[in-house]
Amino acid sequence: MLQVGVLWSFDFGAMRLRSGRTGIFGNFILIPAAPLVVLLALWGLSGLAVLFLDAPVAAWTATGAAIAALAGFDAWRLRRRETPNVTREIPEALPLGIEREVTLRVESPSRAQRVDVFDLHPGGWPSQGLPRRLKLAPQTASSFAYKLRPNERGDARFAGVQLRIASPLRLWKQSRVAGAPQQVRVFPNFAPLTRFALFSAEQASRLVGAHLKRRRGEGTDFHQMREYRIGDSLRQIDWKATSRSRKLISREYQDEKNQQVVLLLDTGRRMLAREGELAHFDHALNAALVVSYLALRQGDAVGLLAAGGDGRWVSPQRGMGAIDTLLRASYDLQAQPVATDYLAAATELSLRQRRRALVMLVTNVRDEDIEDLLAAVQLLKKRHLVCVASLREQAIDDALGDAVKDLSGAIRAGAVARYLEQRTAAHDALRSHRVMVLDVTAAELPAALVERYLAVKRDGLL
Repeated sequence: MLQVGVLWSFDFGAMRLRSGRTGIFGNFILIPAAPLVVLLALWGLSGLAVLFLDAPVAAWTATGAAIAALAGFDAWRLRRRETPNVTREIPEALPLGIEREVTLRVESPSRAQRVDVFDLHPGGWPSQGLPRRLKLAPQTASSFAYKLRPNERGDARFAGVQLRIASPLRLWKQSRVAGAPQQVRVFPNFAPLTRFALFSAEQASRLVGAHLKRRRGEGTDFHQMREYRIGDSLRQIDWKATSRSRKLISREYQDEKNQQVVLLLDTGRRMLAREGELAHFDHALNAALVVSYLALRQGDAVGLLAAGGDGRWVSPQRGMGAIDTLLRASYDLQAQPVATDYLAAATELSLRQRRRALVMLVTNVRDEDIEDLLAAVQLLKKRHLVCVASLREQAIDDALGDAVKDLSGAIRAGAVARYLEQRTAAHDALRSHRVMVLDVTAAELPAALVERYLAVKRDGLL
């Protein structure tokens, strides 16, 4: 004869029936539904009549036995019910911070069922449309979509789909997990890159806010011969071609192609500060991808080195296919709470990158790091052109505009002023060594990097 060990317990006010592995229900959890709770409550209250009104104890006991038998029979029927089959439709790659639809398809087995559905998506991702209650007809399928917004890059896992199934008499509910686990990858938001594909490199640069004074027809590489236009310099006129054609002919040049750009991204503790929902490193990575895309459109080769926390190296590559390589190589990079060794990063880059390149270092410069950073940029300057983009917290700019009304406000204003003074001194130390420095907020970073890259190309500094 089977021995059933049944334990009634209260878990935050909810009564659950648990059974051991050898019980007739197996190893699962039953949650009493509202009708069963009401029946038990009424039965318990009727016990007061037995105590104080001399009601028949046998009747009260028989009623309890009937409720227990009914509840046990309903639990047994629930245990025999098949678990619906669930499939999930979701892209393998998702962009960070962009809301996407996820579709769940629930296939009913041979019997009609009422099911509450909740997708076990990665924790912390905001969702809309869950949980969902479905009434499934026998041997049919029901689909619904909900919205999900990834808020962290990298590999993510959907553990399955949680189903809460009601028993035939609605006395119990049981939670089951259906569907197969699924892996997805969350990439930086690449929507701006797809938008840039519709425009030329010059138009795309203006879309991100870069402003350059265009010098028509000038550059370092010969492009074509054309008729003279008002505004062309005399140096552009080809006098031999002019004499042959009997009209003024100008040489048109373009910016040199096949140059190299390396994005050096700090993945240390300085990049953990947050602007809105994104960390500084997320903003830096997005900006790096934007300038990489435009550089590839210009015919240059782009590489990436991440150093400080997570490390990664992608050697400079040409062609628009290189943007996919950069995305796949960097999508799971995360800033870590460690100090960045700038000199070690510069040494690694010098060993890996032999050809002269524009090195754009994105970090958050602090005065206590300046000696190490100066040694790093001096090492890089032996072969490369160096630009340091120093991210500034938007909260600092906001604090400067706050009115000082009390002592705490005055202390805060003094601390902000001191911090900015030390930051400016660090930047001036870099500029004194002929290093390009960009002091920008996260929102200004993409335009600043693109503008400086195009200015370097325009002036032929590489």
